[in-house]
Amino acid sequence: MVPSFLNGIMYTMRWTRSLQLTLALIKPDAVAHPIICEAVHQKILNNNFLIVRSKELKWRVDDSQNFYHEHNGRFFYQRLVEFMSSGPMRAYILAHDDAIQLWRRLMGPTKVFRARIDAPETVRGELGLTDTRNTTHGSDSTDSACREISFFFPEFNVSHWYEEEEPLYRAGPLCYDQEKLEHRLVQQ
Repeated sequence: MVPSFLNGIMYTMRWTRSLQLTLALIKPDAVAHPIICEAVHQKILNNNFLIVRSKELKWRVDDSQNFYHEHNGRFFYQRLVEFMSSGPMRAYILAHDDAIQLWRRLMGPTKVFRARIDAPETVRGELGLTDTRNTTHGSDSTDSACREISFFFPEFNVSHWYEEEEPLYRAGPLCYDQEKLEHRLVQQ
């Protein structure tokens, strides 16, 4: 029996490979426009990502500075810090058997001009405005995914998820909770 709060779509996919986690962000430029934010969210769902966690948040300037500290001193640093603390954003923990590379391919090139020419069907190719206001962010490696997930979801234990929950998510069944914007395990 599916709990009443899980009124979404039932998933019975069986994953043959271990699932990988990545962090995905919808940046303030996209969240400010609900149609664009929903379009990115639908691309995530349409590409069979499992949304393990999601939340909306707004950064203070010091949050942006801490997250982007490795870029301090570069020409775009101040602009990026100010932009990322300019309004709400949505953060996700996504799972897929190749989540990091799949999300990066779906986002497209960082430079919007390049994305429009080389990958017009990507999120940035379709929806990006500038290299800073390029709609999305994603982890570029397993190490950065762990670090970034911990930054945005300090209550989430990546190691515990891989040990305890990943096999359950891989085996299913799952249900998409439309209120929380997350996939949940269905208790049988």
